[in-house]
Amino acid sequence: MSVLKESTKLTTSNISSLVGTGAGFDLMRYFTLPDFLGKDAPYLLYYMGKNIARQTSLETFDELFEFFQYMGWGELIKIKEKKNELTFHLKGHIIEKRLHQTLLDVDFRLECGFLSESIKQMTDDTYECFEEINKKDNVVEIKAMKA
Repeated sequence: MSVLKESTKLTTSNISSLVGTGAGFDLMRYFTLPDFLGKDAPYLLYYMGKNIARQTSLETFDELFEFFQYMGWGELIKIKEKKNELTFHLKGHIIEKRLHQTLLDVDFRLECGFLSESIKQMTDDTYECFEEINKKDNVVEIKAMKA
């Protein structure tokens, strides 16, 4: 059940009132959810990302990139576009910090789910996203493949 009113969608202009440091979210993402969900946590995070995107009103890739920044998910950049595949880099200070912390195995399943659903809303094509972490270059490469 959504807490948002039916007519209210998340946008880059109204999301700033919801943003905090992200520490509370990281506690839920890396401690609470895996404890409750076990090995299914990454799959559910992906679908949680898709659900967040359904509650969001983004019409362009520029709005999508801005939304990632507002959410504290990092700097998302489209680096390659082919007929059935888009490639993005997710980088920035927050990504570097997440990649090099030592307490947790990080993933980007929530971000991938959000990205796949956002692309679907913008293009009317179904995409699935997969991430590849490159700690050496402090970047996460996300491939969006047309399903």
